[in-house]
Amino acid sequence: MTVMKIKTGLIGFIALLCVVIASVVHGAVVPSERASELKNRFRIDHMVDSLTLVIQRKYGSGPVVIVLPDGSKWYASRHPENVKWVDGLSGDIVTIEKPMPGPWQLLGRVVEGSTIKKVSKLDIFVEPFPQPLFQGERLKVTAELLGDEQRVRMPGLDYLVEWTAKFISDHQVGEENFATGNIVVGSYKDNGEGLDERPDDGVFTGKINLTQAWGTYELHVNARNNIFTRDFRHKFVLSPIPVHVDVIEPEDPLKDRWKLFVKVDDTAVKLDQTHLDFELVGPAGLQLPITVNGMEDNQSELLLPEVAEFGSYRIKGVAATTTINGREIVLTLPERFFNLIEPPEPPPTAEELAAIAAKKAAIAEKKAKEDAIFWIIVINSCLLIFGILGLLFWRKRRNLKEALAATQQRLDEEKAKKEGIGPALDEIDLTMPEEPPS
Repeated sequence: MTVMKIKTGLIGFIALLCVVIASVVHGAVVPSERASELKNRFRIDHMVDSLTLVIQRKYGSGPVVIVLPDGSKWYASRHPENVKWVDGLSGDIVTIEKPMPGPWQLLGRVVEGSTIKKVSKLDIFVEPFPQPLFQGERLKVTAELLGDEQRVRMPGLDYLVEWTAKFISDHQVGEENFATGNIVVGSYKDNGEGLDERPDDGVFTGKINLTQAWGTYELHVNARNNIFTRDFRHKFVLSPIPVHVDVIEPEDPLKDRWKLFVKVDDTAVKLDQTHLDFELVGPAGLQLPITVNGMEDNQSELLLPEVAEFGSYRIKGVAATTTINGREIVLTLPERFFNLIEPPEPPPTAEELAAIAAKKAAIAEKKAKEDAIFWIIVINSCLLIFGILGLLFWRKRRNLKEALAATQQRLDEEKAKKEGIGPALDEIDLTMPEEPPS
């Protein structure tokens, strides 16, 4: 295994399972045998150039408060520019340049019973990839943060340090990854999930995606936060997957069985220790297992279960095998697909065509009759409506004329009356009546 060590001349401590890493000119300020007495108090003398505190708190508690020798206080949200501070759910990492000499104190919900240890070197360890390494392989690799070649272990450290894994192509002619650039392929976690065995044990387990183009790469692992950055580089070769699977389509998909063609590279893995586990997934919730325990030949054909439902089918597979040099590996095989398509119906006969034509003609004739009746009704209805409207208009016009004539006659009579008020003067008898004889 390769260990990448970074010599920084650090001195430090773990306060309440705290690690203090300090760069000093002369020796450690706090001896480890006095750690339990000092608890969360410590002293820095004038020889210390820089100090890094890795502080463990109770899970979910707030960041600690640092009390300086002069009584001033630093907070995670308020501190000088020469201080870098990262806080998580269960710890703090604080780097101080040119710290003030004198007694210091940490205030916060630190874990009881912890001790302070002297740490003079900070290292990073990353387990290199085994060789040969194959495409699709399920790989378990680990990484650790070391202080004085001892693993740094602290609950919540997974939240304080971010690990990233990249593949950098070597661009060698003839390899599949020739045109590939930098690829982020995973990370390292200490959370007890996936391949990680236990959470918070200081062992970070990698979750690496190896479904990449085969060829020569450089693994670049970066561990970082706002306080520090550590890198690890390792050159390796990603070999082509040694188990190949293809689907063989039968001549008559409706009657014959589908097959799987399996080819194993016996120069890379052992045939008798190659075990295959497939699952056929199809429509209507179909899930059928297919298992092969040990391969007798490097090429073979496997009959698939009989399928009757039309639709799409998918074949998932895993191969558990052993490399020629004796390493046990598990490979996730590329998925394969095939479709069972419903055949088209046969063309109709002459009698069926004639019947269809007669049926279409009857439908067309019926529709023509219905259309003719519809338009006859529509036209007659329109004529009736227009006739009624015309009759009403004529009657209204005639009544209007009669009313106008009557009105004109009445006006004429009134005018005549006004013009002839009484008889003419020459028609008036102006003679006096004769008196009767006395």
